[in-house]
Amino acid sequence: MLTRLTTGESAGRVWFRLWDKTYLPANLASAFHKVWKNGGSAGADEQTVAHFGRSAEAELQRLHEQLRDGAYQPQPVRRAWIAKPGSKDKRPLGIPAVRDRIVQGALRHVLEPIFEAEFAEHSYGFRPGRGSKDALRRVDTLLKAGHVWAVDADLKSYFDTIPHERLLALVTERVADGRVVALVERFLRAGVLEENEDWRPTECGTPQGGVISPLLANLYRNPLDHQMAAAGWELVRYADDFVIVCRTEAEARKALAEVSAWVNEAGLTLHPEKTRVVDASAPGGFDFLGYHFAVRATGARPSGRSNVHPQRTFQTTRTRTSTHPIVSQKRSLEIRSPHTVSTLLRPEGRAPAA
Repeated sequence: MLTRLTTGESAGRVWFRLWDKTYLPANLASAFHKVWKNGGSAGADEQTVAHFGRSAEAELQRLHEQLRDGAYQPQPVRRAWIAKPGSKDKRPLGIPAVRDRIVQGALRHVLEPIFEAEFAEHSYGFRPGRGSKDALRRVDTLLKAGHVWAVDADLKSYFDTIPHERLLALVTERVADGRVVALVERFLRAGVLEENEDWRPTECGTPQGGVISPLLANLYRNPLDHQMAAAGWELVRYADDFVIVCRTEAEARKALAEVSAWVNEAGLTLHPEKTRVVDASAPGGFDFLGYHFAVRATGARPSGRSNVHPQRTFQTTRTRTSTHPIVSQKRSLEIRSPHTVSTLLRPEGRAPAA
């Protein structure tokens, strides 16, 4: 919808009239369709997607009128804790009510085309037409080009620690419609309800589980993406996961120092135990998006292929490893024969070369 309005517009335009587009019945209906397809648990009000769907027309009309009249108020998110893969730790998931997921989706339809025009080239998470495989291909390409030193970084509880005021300042750089900005702020400050606990305010962060959260998280990280690109660093990011690949150890340490300075100024924290500089050509390598990357040099090959050979390791009850080196992935209950990473990461629907 709004894509048509942003076509041909300058990236720096400020938008003043967006509120009427947010509560359009067609926009709300489109957002509900996506919520219906995604399913998911009930929020704090215990209303399920199926229950909302039984009277969807009336419910959507009520949302339209509440937004139009300024009477809409989001509910607190329901806090759930889910296990972190490969760890005993758990991370918080914030589950908005179904009606709030719909409004967040409608709001995202309006805001996403505006900010998409400014997002960095090598940011891949939760963006239209991009995905994790694109990020993995980029890392693979850089490793084959000789960028074998990596900054393997981890932002501690990124989604939960984004400062609200700084995030809203980034929103207002492009959005001057006060009602839209106020709605974003209401979602950020809706608070949390956890089982057997009272309502708690949210003083920072945007909850993982919110429909609008990935867009806001990308927006907050966007300045760093552009800063690193302007400095010549090869940063590859998928949401809050990122690596910087460099040609030398000195470059990697300089890049890490620049990231650390930005992170501190932005009110965030690098995880001290999970952030390191890694030589991918030495034993150990690094992990990114569920894959293990490592590089080893081999003799010349008649095919003329790169001497960096990715490998995937799939694990059921034990690990099965191919005889080739090295991008390995651990995945439960699935075993395939080994392939090169370029084959494994081929875009869906594209046939292999003959």
